[in-house]
Amino acid sequence: MKCPFCDDPNTQVTDTRENEDGDVVRRRRRCVKCDKRFTTYERVDLKMPHIVKRNGNRSEFDHSKLVGSMSLALRKRPVTTEALEAAVDRIEAKLLSLGENEVASEKVGELVMKELKKLDKVAYIRFASVYRNFADVDEFSELVREVQTRPKRGRPANPQPSGPEHDLFGG
Repeated sequence: MKCPFCDDPNTQVTDTRENEDGDVVRRRRRCVKCDKRFTTYERVDLKMPHIVKRNGNRSEFDHSKLVGSMSLALRKRPVTTEALEAAVDRIEAKLLSLGENEVASEKVGELVMKELKKLDKVAYIRFASVYRNFADVDEFSELVREVQTRPKRGRPANPQPSGPEHDLFGG
C-alpha cells in the first residue's frame, strides 16, 4: 500500500483488527520511508449485476432506487425501517447469488413483490398495481383476493373453543 504522505510504496502493517460484525478489517500501517502511520479499511466489494430494462436499456443497480420504490409502497404503513432494510438486503443477496452480470428488471420486480408480500399486504398491492400494469379491474381484483386474509362473512375471525375445559377463568 502506498503511503498517503510521501507516496512511497513500502509500508508495513503494524496491527490488524476486524470490526464486531467481521465484515471490515482495520489495518494500522507504518511507512518505511517517512515513518508516519495511517489506517486503512478493507471491505468486500461485491459487484451487483446490471439491470436490463424492458426496453433493452441497461443500467447499474441502484440501491437507493430499490429502497425508494419499496418505501413509496410502504408509505404510511406500519413497517419499520429495519424491516425494510432487511428486505432490501435479502433482495440484494439474492441478486448476487444469481452470479449473473445482468438481471432483467422483471426479476428484480418479482423479488420486490415477494418481499413486500411478506412485509405488508397493502404495500404489496400498491407496488403490484403499478408494476404489473393491470389491463382491467378484474386483474386487480384477483390480486386483492389472492392476498386477503379476512375470514368470509358469517364466520368468526378467531373461533373460541367451547365447553367448561376451555373456560377463561378456570371454572
